Amino acid sequence: MALYRIAATLMRGGTSKGVFFRADVLPADTGLRDRLLARLIGSPDPYEKQMDGLGTGISSTSKVVLVSKSSQVDCDVDYLFGHVSIRDGSIDWSGNCGNLSAAVGPFALLEGLLAGPADGLATVRIWQANTGKRIVATLPMRDGLPAQQGEFRLDGLAFPAAPIKLDFLDPAGGAAGALFPTGRPMDRLSIPGIGELQATLIDAGNPLIILRAEELGLTALETPALNSETALLQRLETIRAHATVRMGLAEDPAQASRERPSNPKLCWIAPPAAFLASDGREVECERLDLLARIVSMGKLHHGFTGTGTIALAAAAALPGTLVADLLGGPLGTRPLRFGHPGGVNEIETVLDGERVSVSRLVRSARVLMRGEAWVALEE
Repeated sequence: MALYRIAATLMRGGTSKGVFFRADVLPADTGLRDRLLARLIGSPDPYEKQMDGLGTGISSTSKVVLVSKSSQVDCDVDYLFGHVSIRDGSIDWSGNCGNLSAAVGPFALLEGLLAGPADGLATVRIWQANTGKRIVATLPMRDGLPAQQGEFRLDGLAFPAAPIKLDFLDPAGGAAGALFPTGRPMDRLSIPGIGELQATLIDAGNPLIILRAEELGLTALETPALNSETALLQRLETIRAHATVRMGLAEDPAQASRERPSNPKLCWIAPPAAFLASDGREVECERLDLLARIVSMGKLHHGFTGTGTIALAAAAALPGTLVADLLGGPLGTRPLRFGHPGGVNEIETVLDGERVSVSRLVRSARVLMRGEAWVALEE
């Protein structure tokens, strides 16, 4: 049994939490690295609690981030994201986490991977290594440190924080090679044992499968209580796995479920309606363009993923998609506002013709703990 003591930082980014590392403190052997990271998070765990690790038994906190000086001449740092499967301990390195992207800049500045101003705004140019895309983060500095406090409020978080602007540059096609991997903004899926479903299959930020709630027998007003409905979750995974094959990201549905449990994600949409957010606030219909729910690692997300937000907004901005059809036409460059279990997400999409040139989110991030993570592994 070998004991590893690894410099680590626990951070919140957006509505996710993850453990951040400098890439050079981890083993060069990727197999050993992945076993170590999974064990540190608390997986594999048949109880799905991650009680013996830094995870908390939900997909939004079962995450690891590796940061290093950039290999790209026009970026400051490289950022690699891993989504740890709670039950089996495998790590999906196939996509990005939009929420944790907000914490990369603060971590890089704290680690001295680049210099920032003592006060004012710092700009961090990030190479997102999973998707081969660039992100520009702009964040406030105070007394030589990334600002930890502010007045920006993000639905799904109890406390305000300093705002971090994220520009996801040219976000399309990082996984599948094109914004619409099938070449069409709308497809008809034929799923064995389920039937036919209309879908938009899109790759912006991360790949996303967009369905109509009514075709699933759902409303897009679901809460995480849905996670007790095992048969429904399995049905959604069957759809997700078959759509992953249609997008060219897996050879068969079994491979999709085994090797790409995190991406693509699956979401469903419905017309706007008033609802109670998870903190008890009433969200008025007039604030919304639509309702949306998303599944992450087999469970309904407590809010909505950052990269899912990017993909949904890209679909809303362009003609011929399921989202534009629901909206009565594409939004173009108007911000998309949609309801999720925690409240409302808003995102701006910048177009160059029908190319998504920038997806712009505002999030926040905070250092929760810096120190050593202790992990014992059998040799």
